[in-house]
Amino acid sequence: MPTTYENLLVEISAPLARITLNRPERRNALSLALMRDLADCLRQLGQTREVGAIVLAAAGNVFSSGHDLSEMRGRSINEYRQLFEVCVEMMTLIQRIPQPVIAEVQGMATAAGCQLVATCDLAVAVESAKFATPGVRIGLFCSTPMVALTRAVGRKRALEMLLTGTPIDAATAADWGLINRVVPAAELQTTTETLARQIAEASSMTIGLGKQAFYAQIDLDQSKAYDYTKEVMSLNAMAADAQEGICAFLEKRTPQWTGK
Repeated sequence: MPTTYENLLVEISAPLARITLNRPERRNALSLALMRDLADCLRQLGQTREVGAIVLAAAGNVFSSGHDLSEMRGRSINEYRQLFEVCVEMMTLIQRIPQPVIAEVQGMATAAGCQLVATCDLAVAVESAKFATPGVRIGLFCSTPMVALTRAVGRKRALEMLLTGTPIDAATAADWGLINRVVPAAELQTTTETLARQIAEASSMTIGLGKQAFYAQIDLDQSKAYDYTKEVMSLNAMAADAQEGICAFLEKRTPQWTGK
């Protein structure tokens, strides 16, 4: 796959891929061009079998300040619709591709930047990181960010962030379920990549199937969720990697995955 983008740095060292938002001079604001770059990159990585997990990082001191406000002055309704359609497509791709995507948060994540963290499958942040949805303070409510945020932290906590715009610190974000772990800055990359490698040790077929099933069942009622997942698990049990894993466990050996 192409590894050169105007707004991203992409490194592939199987089984991991690292995507770095690379607009530090603009606080990694999510311009239309950056979002298109990231969507294209995710789409291609999703089809790259040797990649088992993806780390999403950012250059500079800010993870992402959200949408690029310089692109949001005096536009037509159709131009605004296009902007948010591209954003939604990019966010949706994160959860649609088979590989887990782990946000590596080294600084502030606000508005759509906070949405990006909430959308990633997992997230690790430094102790000094902060998270906010401050759109209300500039007259533009964080309506699309609240979709991911509400699903990560719940109604009351999301509404507090959305209505006040007040940042929360990394410890609070972890307590609320927005991120998984808080680490010292010196340990951020090592912790994130260790987590990614643990995931990538499993069968890529099993991980992809499980991730898809997770997002498919999460908003179903319990009865429908069980109906869906029992069928998924039955089909999973028929897969070559599942049979290999079961046999390897019973035979006390390391499984040899084929991704099938």
